[in-house]
Amino acid sequence: MPKSTRSIGSNVAAFSESLISLGSEVRQVRKARGQTLKTLSASARISVSHLSAIERGTASPSLETIHRLADALGISSDWFFARRSGNGPMERAYVVRRQNRRNLNTLYDEGISTLGLSDELLSSSIGGSFFMGLATYEPHSERPGHPMYQHEGEQHGFILRGELQLQIGDEKIVLKEGDSYSFPTAIAHNARNVTDQPCQLIWSISPVTIPKDVVIPHAESSPRSRAAEPG
Repeated sequence: MPKSTRSIGSNVAAFSESLISLGSEVRQVRKARGQTLKTLSASARISVSHLSAIERGTASPSLETIHRLADALGISSDWFFARRSGNGPMERAYVVRRQNRRNLNTLYDEGISTLGLSDELLSSSIGGSFFMGLATYEPHSERPGHPMYQHEGEQHGFILRGELQLQIGDEKIVLKEGDSYSFPTAIAHNARNVTDQPCQLIWSISPVTIPKDVVIPHAESSPRSRAAEPG
């Protein structure tokens, strides 16, 4: 096969792969935000059929459309373009190199000062039944707008370094390096670093959850009264 023909074939394959990746990212964020095709298409001012084609990877959206989708989903458009390095399509799709981790604060649309931590995505996508991340709590981190969380599902974690104060219901538990935990997230919960040293942990949560979407309002944040209620 002539070199020029191979080059064209590779470019077509790469373009197709990028469209599929973009469409998958849009669909994953839409579902994480709890939006339907209809609601997102209305917010982004595009047709349902065009949005569906974008998500399937069969349509190439304009830059303006990408920005409108990002605005409607409350994220930066950069989120749709994950850095995917690797020699083959499986590696590019399913392996995350350290330098290619994505900033979950971008997905959450909340900075460290509000959320109380910085979060990196360790999973290759947020399209599965759970996702995994690396959280860093700075010393004396607080979550002023996030008193307690509650939602259906479960959470697991492993402390890599430092100490974390984990609250589950009425109980406050100090976790240290090497400790791990798992609990049903239908129980009201939260975590903070009350020490002078940073704390870092690996966590996984099911289902994919946006923190600000599962905050218990201050007026209802009594762990005892909320512990048995589903999120």
